[in-house]
Amino acid sequence: MDQNEIKSKLRQFICKEILNNADYPLKDDEALITSGLMDSFSLAQVGVFAELEFNVYIPDPELTVDRMNTLNDMAFRIAEKMSA
Repeated sequence: MDQNEIKSKLRQFICKEILNNADYPLKDDEALITSGLMDSFSLAQVGVFAELEFNVYIPDPELTVDRMNTLNDMAFRIAEKMSA
């Protein structure tokens, strides 16, 4: 699975389950946490989703704004865990 596929699944999850707007035009490089679209609880939900959907575990210390603020950041981190 490549990063574009990962981003697509993440985008669907975030827009539908976290933003409650399946039609939100979320961009790959749009700031999610620093913009206020998501909070730390939502980031934890993304971590659980990654574990269930992609079979990767992202430890809590890695679920940070610096590492997971955009779809690009999240997809990179997930792809990195998948290849480990």
